[in-house]
Amino acid sequence: MYDILVVGGGPAGLTAALYAARAGKSVAVLEQAAPGGQIINAPLVENYPALPHVSGADFAEALQNQAEALGVELLYEEAVRAEKIGPGFRVTTDGGAHDCRALVLAPGVRHRCLGLEGEEELTGNGLSYCAVCDGAFYAGKDVAVVGGGDTALQDALFLAGLCRSVRVLVRRDRFRGEALRARQLMARENVTVLFQTTVEGLERDGAGNLRGLVLRREGRETALPVEGLFLAVGQEPNTAAFAPLVELDGDGYILAGEDTATGVPGVFAAGDARQKAVRQLATAVGDGAAAALAACRWLD
Repeated sequence: MYDILVVGGGPAGLTAALYAARAGKSVAVLEQAAPGGQIINAPLVENYPALPHVSGADFAEALQNQAEALGVELLYEEAVRAEKIGPGFRVTTDGGAHDCRALVLAPGVRHRCLGLEGEEELTGNGLSYCAVCDGAFYAGKDVAVVGGGDTALQDALFLAGLCRSVRVLVRRDRFRGEALRARQLMARENVTVLFQTTVEGLERDGAGNLRGLVLRREGRETALPVEGLFLAVGQEPNTAAFAPLVELDGDGYILAGEDTATGVPGVFAAGDARQKAVRQLATAVGDGAAAALAACRWLD
């Protein structure tokens, strides 16, 4: 039985494991894919304090190595169920079951995709899910934003200050986001909003980078040349396996405050899967540290 079991090997989970191991606890991390989470898809991270020029993959690798050097065990398994067992907890995976005295849930989120051919290959090669992270790479270029909610509006406003032109592609006939922010966006000279418009295809150049979109609007298909596409069509937390154990909000995010404590004593939530307002690399790392220290205090 581990002292602390961490579900999720992203920045929040690996930081939690690092802090717990430094506190002398036996720790294992369950990760179903590659350690690092979504940050590994960022070609360059420029907004993390004191590390202004680091790739997401290098950041994740360094964090993983740091945790493993302290004795953290990394298990490549997918969690399918978590439950209370006696004085502790059990997480059943696709490879077995693991018991622990305290549990840190940091399963992260996944971006909603458009489901288009080539979408995965273009991620990091013209297609992005984070304007704040990647917008600077498209300074002076033509880009498009897909979405009509607050995130899409914020992304488009941010990109309007960097890019030559921004096309905002909205599936509905109006924005779903805040009216004031929508008015601000419509007032920008380099922004064009296309309502009732969907992306039907992605076009690549000979190097495999995005060169344009195939749009459907008013029943007709048209081509839109762009060098960058930012998707803001929502996120989905990876929390289905934990619904029987902890309380989730209506969108599936784990209910836990800034102290990371859930309603179940001994279970803590960290990172993007926790109900919160800001989801950035820095806040994920902060969550991980807070969750580990809270779990250690609870165990002690």
